[in-house]
Amino acid sequence: MKLTRNQFDVLVASEGAGCALSQRELAAEVGKSVGTVNKVIAELSEYALMKDGLITGKGIYTLEPYRVKRAVFIAAGFGSRMVPITLNTPKPLVRVGGVRIIDTLLDAVVAAGIEEIIIVRGYLGEQFDQLLSKYPTIKFLNNPMYNEANNISSALVAKDYMQNAYVFEADLVLSNKKLVQKYQYCSNYLGVPVDKTNDWCFIMKNGYISEFIQGGYDCYHMFGISFWTEEDGKRLAKDIERACDLPGGMERYWDQVALDYFIKEYKIEVRECSFDDLVEIDSFSELKEIDPTYRCG
Repeated sequence: MKLTRNQFDVLVASEGAGCALSQRELAAEVGKSVGTVNKVIAELSEYALMKDGLITGKGIYTLEPYRVKRAVFIAAGFGSRMVPITLNTPKPLVRVGGVRIIDTLLDAVVAAGIEEIIIVRGYLGEQFDQLLSKYPTIKFLNNPMYNEANNISSALVAKDYMQNAYVFEADLVLSNKKLVQKYQYCSNYLGVPVDKTNDWCFIMKNGYISEFIQGGYDCYHMFGISFWTEEDGKRLAKDIERACDLPGGMERYWDQVALDYFIKEYKIEVRECSFDDLVEIDSFSELKEIDPTYRCG
């Protein structure tokens, strides 16, 4: 059964609650009016997906096609702007407040019940083995091209794992673990609505990303956490190869595959978040501002 967005949101909220919620509580959880939620509950009850305010076994089964199957981490790069700390440590393994950057993401993945974890490594790749003691299900993929190409080379290595999958830039410090959810309705990127930004951003049209540019107005500041449905993940596997074969293709960011080169073939939404939810540490000076233990002199 193909769920509508409203049906999906109500079922997910019910599944996550673990107990019966009132219509008012469900409305607050999904950000819909009580009237809308009341109508959706009636629809779901008619299909035996909910009963007495609780999701049924059939409802959980119906959500299964929307369940996130795996998490892919792009973690092969050198992190040149984080020198000197990255001279001996890959950027995702740098500690912020005593916690490895990548752990903030991995902990959220584990909390969401996502068991299949793929990490694409390159620079000082053997150091990532330390993660296995805490996250024993990790599977490593090695990117031998990490020093010769942009991160599209890591996407090329992981192209067959992007179905029903989150793809993470492994250098993000995540504060809000709820951004990594058990179920996703459609392909999307995280973004913060802003009036103006000089960073990479999304321009929207009719509810979907229409442009991916550096610097813009009335747009969404991009964060490198995306989700890809089974259909889009299969398409990505082919399009990543196509993009790499284009002139200069190996010099591009992997996000440009679906957001630039072949954008007309995808309908990608933005999941809104805030700058309080996560941060990308771009330089060693920013690291020192966030974690004073790196300051000296």
